[in-house]
Amino acid sequence: MEAAHIVFQLGFLQITSTVITTWGILLLLGVGSWLATRSLSVASPGLVQTALEGAVQSIEAAIEGVLPGRSALLLPFVGTLWIFVAVANLTGLVPELHAPTGDLSTTAALAFLVFLSVHWFGICSSSLKTYLHHYLTPSPVLLPFHLLGELSRTLALAVRLFGNIMSLEMAALLVLLVAGLLVPVPILMLHIIEALVQAYIFGTLALIYIAGGMQSQEASHASDTRSSNAPDKKGSST
Repeated sequence: MEAAHIVFQLGFLQITSTVITTWGILLLLGVGSWLATRSLSVASPGLVQTALEGAVQSIEAAIEGVLPGRSALLLPFVGTLWIFVAVANLTGLVPELHAPTGDLSTTAALAFLVFLSVHWFGICSSSLKTYLHHYLTPSPVLLPFHLLGELSRTLALAVRLFGNIMSLEMAALLVLLVAGLLVPVPILMLHIIEALVQAYIFGTLALIYIAGGMQSQEASHASDTRSSNAPDKKGSST
């Protein structure tokens, strides 16, 4: 697997082949979504609409399994993340193209988006004060460990996807070099399955991190509410 090369430069910004491929995927998904949804029908849904509805319902069911009642809130982000990573992983099957997720810069950017989304949904589920307070729970001494955990899992998320996709493309290339074109179909199927599995794992981990952030805020908020009501209950009983 060859490294991404610089295609052109805009000032100090270097536009690599990975960036160009990513832009192409975004354009493909945008145009494809527009074409697939411009003529939806309730009375007589077509094959494409049925497939899309099945995919959306599957993603909704996965979100509901982790965070019941929050699928409408999380579907746009988590669903887009799942689809993009899956398509990006499968791009390595196209001749002369390499999967953008085989570049650490891409997986780091995706992991950073997940990092931001955890805090965003966590704050939206309660308040900024409650969200920041959970880093000091159960003791302010644990603050550095909470921060270290946030950074380490973000790094692990980026490196995991990068390492798996890079090794997958390298393994496929080595096998094809050794065996020639005698075993293209099994390698192709292995690549597709592994690419989809890695996309599912990445999206699931992102969903779990977001759910953890939202649930911790709700638990902290409920605990604060019980603590504030405790004196009132004691006074009323006396």
